Parts: sequence; C-alpha cells; structure tokens
Amino acid sequence: MTSTSRKRRSPAYHCANCGFTTGKWMGFCPQCRTEGSLTESLATAGGSATTRVLREIPVGDKPRTATGIDEIDRVLGGGLVPGSVILIGGEPGVGKSTLLLQMAARVAERTPVLLASAEESSSQVALRARRLGLDAPALRIVSDGRVEAIAAACDEEPPGLLIVDSIQTVTADEVEGTAGGVVQVRESASRFIEHAKRTGTVVALVGHVTKDGAIAGPRTLEHMVDVVMYLEGEGDGGLRLLRSLKNRYGSVNQVGVFTMGDEGLDEVPDPSGVLVEAHRAGASGTVLFPMVEGRRSLLCEVQALVVPTVLPQPRRSVKGLDAARIYQLIAVLERHARVGLGKADVHVNVVGGVKLRDPAVDLAAALAIVSSLADCPLPLTAAWGEVGLTGEIRHAAHSDRRFEEASRFDPELIIRPGEGGIRTIQEALLMAGLASASTVTEMRQKHRKA
Repeated sequence: MTSTSRKRRSPAYHCANCGFTTGKWMGFCPQCRTEGSLTESLATAGGSATTRVLREIPVGDKPRTATGIDEIDRVLGGGLVPGSVILIGGEPGVGKSTLLLQMAARVAERTPVLLASAEESSSQVALRARRLGLDAPALRIVSDGRVEAIAAACDEEPPGLLIVDSIQTVTADEVEGTAGGVVQVRESASRFIEHAKRTGTVVALVGHVTKDGAIAGPRTLEHMVDVVMYLEGEGDGGLRLLRSLKNRYGSVNQVGVFTMGDEGLDEVPDPSGVLVEAHRAGASGTVLFPMVEGRRSLLCEVQALVVPTVLPQPRRSVKGLDAARIYQLIAVLERHARVGLGKADVHVNVVGGVKLRDPAVDLAAALAIVSSLADCPLPLTAAWGEVGLTGEIRHAAHSDRRFEEASRFDPELIIRPGEGGIRTIQEALLMAGLASASTVTEMRQKHRKA
C-alpha cells in the first residue's frame, strides 16, 4: 500500500551550538541562549511512504563476523552484525584505540578494514601497530577528519569494517559548528549510520567521555547507534572491563575482561584467578566477594584499612565502590554493631581496579572494615549480602552462582544471608569471630524492645 502527497518545503532554523530546531528565526537560540547561532535550512514536509505487513517482511540470514577476540565477541553476542553501528566509550588512556586496533588487525585477516584516524597521524598509528606486533596487509588507514574524505576512501575499496577514531573529532562539510559540537557530532554520526545501513559495512565509532563518565556529545548519539559499549578500568594498570550498555542484536548482560600488557590488551579467561592470585592469607581487613556481571561471576578482593587519627574530621577514602554507600555502612556499624569509627580513618579499596555497583558487596566491606579495626585476621572468607540501614542483611540476587564461584577457591568461611541463620550485621560479625555472643544477644533484646 502506497500513499503520496504533494511535497512542500518550509523553512527551519537550527542552532549550531546545541542543535535546537525552530520554525521561527530569532536573534538568539531560545534553548542555550547563544546569540546569532540560528541558521536556516529547508525542511521537507509531506512526501510518500510505503507500508508493509510486518510478518511478510523477509528477515534474511545475516551471519555474524567473529572479531577474533573472544571477549569482544562475548559482549557483542557472537560477533559483528553486517550494517551495525557500534559506539565504544571510555576514559582517556583506558585502551579504546588499542583494543580497536587489535580487533581491526584480527578482522583484516578475513575482510578489508579501514581505520579513519582523526586524532593521530598515520605514522603514529603505524608505530603503535608495530609495538603491538600487528601485521595486517588488508588493514588500511586514512588520517583525515572530514566525513567526505572518509566516505571517499570507503568508495575506493569498500571495507567490511570501518573504525572512526573518534566521532568527536570528525566534521561534515556544509554543517555549521566546530568538531565535537552537538550539531557536528549528530550529523557526522548520521552519515556514518546511513553508510552502514546502505552498504552493510560495520561501523565502529570511538566516543570521548565527560568528567562525569558519560559519552560526550548529544544524548541522541546513543539512541542512533545499534550497540553501545564502555571500556572501564584504571589507566595505569589493572583489569579492563568491557560492558555492553545497549545491544540491539544481543544481551547486555555480558562483560569482557582484559588486562593491559606490553603487547596491548590481553584476554583474561579466568578473571577470578587474576583478581585473587595475590591474596595475602592471615592479613586483617581483607574479604573475598563474588560479584555477578550479567551472566558472568567474578571473585574479587575487598580490602579495608582502619587507623586511628588525631584529626577532628576523620578521612574516608573509597576506591572501586560507591563512597556514599560506604559512609552509610560506617553509620550502620556504629549504630547497630557498636563499632567505634568516629576517631579513625577508613580506607576501602577493591583490588585490581574493578568498580563494583552491586549492593551485595555491603557485607564483605563491613567485615573487612571491622577486621581491620580490630586487627583480627580472618580465615579465607567470602561474603555477600546487602546491609540495610536498620542492620538487617537482605538476600542478594544470584546467590547460587556466587556460592559456586566462591567455592572454586575453597574458602574456609562463607557468610551469606540465611546461611546459619544470618539475618543481621551483628550475627555476621559473630560468625566471623569479630563480635561476642553477649553483644549480639544484647542487641537482639534491644531490637525486640524497640
């Protein structure tokens, strides 16, 4: 069924600074208040459209292309889908360009690959490739920041994979604004997306991030692409976690794990072994925590250091965890477990540069803090459970998977909600040998009276 209507063209005005569109010209943008930023363009209204019955549309068989890096294929859901657009973000120095260069070299063994580098020169990219030991004859590079020049290079020899590093540094002709501006980023991305859908080329865009950790540019950029991935980790070492924040062709419940080495990013098939390999037995303030990232379970180490201080305001240093959550946990320990931390500095860290967002880490952090305060070493202990503000320990999701992952390392003690009747933080401290039975009984009686 096809319907047609007469086309008419009406004026529209776009802000070169924020991308706001209005049908009336003004001397300033009503959204960002920038003077003289509105430029006129002609918008087409009406036109023709074709409707089709959904179930009669052929889906076709589009086989995925393996990247040659298992951890990336895991996050993508099996490989690269023809015609898809991937956006990968991360903090400076985390390894985005290195990871994509390694992926490009692997894919180039089977199909032509074009790397468009708008940030580095061709010689700089070649120097990195030689340092990483990469040799891919089918990998071409164009060092140009113009979308038209990149498109011309694609037409010269159509690639199966196009990598643009980065989307914030390329510009489109006849579009107002500088590189990295809202209008330029949106227009450049839309042209790459159109090219991917028209030719079936896989396009990977590198995205800068803001100081808040979000991908820079308009929020619509993440809506326009098919896959959004984020590479996180410490810039000077440790593990790198590749997460999928959006995936139209697979699950977002996957995570890839890498470690930075002399020859680039290396895959980590057993992250738990790497994270706990240097675990020091017999040291106070350390507890193992089995985290769950999507469908993958990882065992990491939570450490705490509590030392007396003479300062009127004790220091609270948190790395790898939500600082506000640790502050609440300290208050719960003081209020419900009689743990005096008001005159002590408290430092909490997750080993390996891993960032935990799982509330089930509460119990492991609490045990590590009390263990360090009392200078009481724990046996090899794994713990998980969310601690509430009233001192209760709540059930954590995927408890069976956590138990299975922790059991691989044969811990002497596993503390989890419901295990041995554990319901409160006082009972967990008693089970770990960090509190006396009289204290727990007294707190129970006080709770009943309340």
